[in-house]
Amino acid sequence: MTQLFQPSSRRLARCRRDLPVANRGIRVRPNCGCPTLIWLLLFVFFAGSPATAEVSVPNIFGNHMVLQRDQPNPVWGRASAGESVQVEIAGQSHSVSADDQGDWRVTLDPLAATAEPLEMVIRGENEIRLDDVLVGEVWVCSGQSNMAWRVAQSENAELVAAAAQTPMIRMINFPQVGTQEAIWTHDRPWLVCSPETVGDFSAVGYFFARQLQQTLHVPVGMINNAWGGSACEAWINRDVLAETDSMKPLLDRWRTNESRFEELAAKSNRTPAEEMAHNNLSKLMRGNSRPANIYNGVLKSHLGFGIRGAIWYQGESNAGRAYQYRELFPLMIQNWRDEWKQGDFPFYWVQLADFRPEVAEPGDSSWAELREAQTMTMDRLPHTGEAVIIDLGEAKDIHPRNKVDVGMRLARWALANEYGFDIAHRSPRFESLEVRDDRAVLSFQHAASGWRPFDIATPVGFTIAGADRVFHHAQAVILRDGRIEVSAEAVPEPKAVRYAWADNPVCNLYSNDDLPLTPFRTDDWPGITADKH
Repeated sequence: MTQLFQPSSRRLARCRRDLPVANRGIRVRPNCGCPTLIWLLLFVFFAGSPATAEVSVPNIFGNHMVLQRDQPNPVWGRASAGESVQVEIAGQSHSVSADDQGDWRVTLDPLAATAEPLEMVIRGENEIRLDDVLVGEVWVCSGQSNMAWRVAQSENAELVAAAAQTPMIRMINFPQVGTQEAIWTHDRPWLVCSPETVGDFSAVGYFFARQLQQTLHVPVGMINNAWGGSACEAWINRDVLAETDSMKPLLDRWRTNESRFEELAAKSNRTPAEEMAHNNLSKLMRGNSRPANIYNGVLKSHLGFGIRGAIWYQGESNAGRAYQYRELFPLMIQNWRDEWKQGDFPFYWVQLADFRPEVAEPGDSSWAELREAQTMTMDRLPHTGEAVIIDLGEAKDIHPRNKVDVGMRLARWALANEYGFDIAHRSPRFESLEVRDDRAVLSFQHAASGWRPFDIATPVGFTIAGADRVFHHAQAVILRDGRIEVSAEAVPEPKAVRYAWADNPVCNLYSNDDLPLTPFRTDDWPGITADKH
């Protein structure tokens, strides 16, 4: 018995730290081999002696996860400083020692796609076993509420759920945490798709994944970190924003808010008005608009996990600052690419849908300007693409229920560019304008398949203006060569043409590939959000 109470300090440390493990469903096994009663006694007896940190991994590494096929994948975690850590999977074994801060990282050799469950074992002083690991395609689905929108809230949810017996599709849903301090891990698990679980999947993410899985016949994992109402600047490293001159007005406004909050927080006796201001600012400080809040609170916990690419549905919260979004959105994408360290991985987004009541007369629109900023991003950054859904919105609801077609249009981009399928994926885009007397003739890219006006034979949705910059509804005619001729009696000398330029435009033009014409304008006259920062 004397020997039992004199274990080695190494064995004792293992016993003590294996006792209180909270493993979020991950099987953590002690290596010490002590009988349960004895190591409980040892824990009590030696409670005053120091214990080292257990080997742990962030929750992105969990049971049922999907690893990206055909590329090196990093695995990282924490342990005691200098502790030896070994990671094993599919016959591979990688060893590393934790650094002085207790951080460790290994890189797996590329794995082929497999639907056969694998086990990942992580060994240090304790052991973690991750079960039912698949290898296939991994995508991030991110943005605000239209990406967060669940299958259960979408069209035909019961039918979708009944058919969702697809365990090769997995999703992890991250919580909504806003902070200026990086969060290392959360408590959310990977979900295996089934009729019982699919209702909690991001609808756009699920329909995108379903199309990929049915086409590629490999597992698909989706990392859902969307946060409803979030602003683009909340997803960006604050240092990157600070180094960008055009973001100075944005950060200055937030610094004012932050200083005021700190001032009020330091006061022990606040007036009722100050208390209300303090409470409002407190929400802002931990909310989804403060620069870098989501970057730190959500994204950092899994930034760097092996992925194929990202899909994005956001912009509503930035529509009032659409000109700023021209810089902000590409800045965010580049920031993600730089820090993910996977090169220019594909980044595909959803252009804003139609929303709010239809307006009879042509006019300005912040939503149209935001859509324009989104489209411009394709010209700013390589390996990007836009799913146009100007036909799928609902005037009364900012959350249109048809998410199937949204996911399918995003999947077109991925299948064509990443997986080599000969499939139409680019919506037609304006290319050039030629004025012929009282008519404007428009040429387009990605319209070789020809035009299909919806519902009626005549194109609808064009407006035209002269030098006075006053727009009028225009008549449009499809010419035999595919160009479109636009005119209006009130505009004898055309200078500019716009299409679908409204919050909720009346428009009907598709390519014969069933992809809607991208809303556009030919002018660069200052918009209503030009000075909004």
